[in-house]
Amino acid sequence: MIPTKIFFTKGVGIHKDKLASFELALRNAGIEKCNLVYVSSIFPPNAKIISKEEGLQQLKAGEVVFCVMARNDTNEPNRLISSAIGVAVPKDSNNYGYLSEHHSYGEKAEIAGEYAEDLAATMLATTLGIEFDSKQAWEEREQIYKASGHIFKTSNIVQSAEGNKDGLWTTTIAVAVLLE
Repeated sequence: MIPTKIFFTKGVGIHKDKLASFELALRNAGIEKCNLVYVSSIFPPNAKIISKEEGLQQLKAGEVVFCVMARNDTNEPNRLISSAIGVAVPKDSNNYGYLSEHHSYGEKAEIAGEYAEDLAATMLATTLGIEFDSKQAWEEREQIYKASGHIFKTSNIVQSAEGNKDGLWTTTIAVAVLLE
């Protein structure tokens, strides 16, 4: 199976039980009715990014669904957590791209999202032979990657939350769902 479509979603859940918190995050993301199978981080050749709404309509209860998921949880009051998926799509759609997952503590959503995006773009750049200095800031490398003419698009989706003030489990997820 090579997926032909991908959509992105995110969610947060809060509950006294860790597993139930995760379930509520899945519900918030709209993917709770599926049997999720985690896969590594390849954006399939010729795959099309579709909207979350279009993707959710295609899911059936009990269906086995492949995804790349970033997940984080805490029961520490007010602890900042984030889950992010980075995306790097090559200009030549016949080539594969990358998805990256990042889970962090104490990072604001924007920082976690940029980190995940940077990670995906850097993985793609290395497979395409784009030369760059890994010590350069993400903004500088992003310009080099895009100027190379090989990388079409980079983006990210991120969910952050502060741990529940009463110590309930708080779970964040960011997910790339792969469909046939």
